[in-house]
Amino acid sequence: MEFDNGILHLGGFISVTIGIIVLFVGKRLNGAFRLLKEYSIPEPVTGGLLFSVLVAILYTTTGVKIEFELSARDFLLVYFFTTIGINASLKDLVKGGKPLIILLAVTIGYMVVQNLTGVSIASAFGLSAPVGLLGGSISLIGGHGTAIAWAPRIVAEYNINNAMELGIACATFGLILASVMGGPIAKLLINRYKLQPSEQEPLDVGVSDAMPERPIGHFDFLDAILAIHVCVIIGALADKELELIGLQLPLFVSCLFAGILVTNLIPKNFPRFSGTTWPSRKPAISLIADISLGTFLAMSLMSMQLWTLVDLAGPIFTILGCQFLVALAITLLVVFPALGKTYDAAVVCAGFGGISLGSTPTAMANMSAVTKRYGASHMAFITVPLVCAFFIDLVNALFIPFFLAKF
Repeated sequence: MEFDNGILHLGGFISVTIGIIVLFVGKRLNGAFRLLKEYSIPEPVTGGLLFSVLVAILYTTTGVKIEFELSARDFLLVYFFTTIGINASLKDLVKGGKPLIILLAVTIGYMVVQNLTGVSIASAFGLSAPVGLLGGSISLIGGHGTAIAWAPRIVAEYNINNAMELGIACATFGLILASVMGGPIAKLLINRYKLQPSEQEPLDVGVSDAMPERPIGHFDFLDAILAIHVCVIIGALADKELELIGLQLPLFVSCLFAGILVTNLIPKNFPRFSGTTWPSRKPAISLIADISLGTFLAMSLMSMQLWTLVDLAGPIFTILGCQFLVALAITLLVVFPALGKTYDAAVVCAGFGGISLGSTPTAMANMSAVTKRYGASHMAFITVPLVCAFFIDLVNALFIPFFLAKF
């Protein structure tokens, strides 16, 4: 911990500790205010947004800025997606083939609409098309990483000097909207169509509110950690090989696929020196997934610097307001019917809120909050991450230069 020129630098250990505290605060708030739980608002979102507001108040009143070391947060994301891969069965992958194609097709079409919406609103404010794209798939589907990656090029080629601030602002507010829209959408669809899971099964992430917790021994926990580390090592090696052939993927995507391959290629009765079976869909894996995702999202939201967005509020709020309405309409009128109006479709719709305006972890947190209340949806937890953590990044990498050149 260091204080220098009005900036309080918090190291990785302290940052993770605060992230855990923020997660507990979110849990207590969701327990105290029934409305938050009723609409399946993720606990890290509740705590993270409150903390980011408090940090903003501290800055505006004292001038003290807090900066967090977030490298540990990024490794939690790798942990989480590796657990999703470990929990994925070939049966679910085959079953999810058609929904995967449908969701991918709808999402690609939505990306076109999202960019056209952003460009149209920017034009109404007398702003150039690249500004609209910063309020489109660059920052919303793409998230903070894509916005940061493309901003320097937009500054250089289109002379939009505040491109970085615009992109980060849109990505930040988009993340907030995505975090609070998924749960209410799922609740609306589940109640209106009286939906429920086809069968009660263990959750992919966390423990169901309706089912008692099963005891987890220390060797169960260690066995799950060992399985995750094996898959991360395989994923990291694969990631290096892919880089050599010119294909760059986020590490968590490689580890996701490593988990899927190991789970489905090794027979269940294959002997392991630990004396246990592979921990796919065991309570320990679900527990680690819940811890990793919750802490990651809490740290992401608590570290937002909300005061940097005030000067850009007018155009940003207008663009994001329109983008929110478009995302809501696509979710209810296209995604849900296209996926068959089932319980799984409702859970996917909660995740689509994260895809459309936020990020992959937001999508997963939305679905996790819904399934904890209503029941498991294995199809949703394999379909959504494959679409938004793999295919969409590739499509967006092609769409962004196309739209920049077109307009």
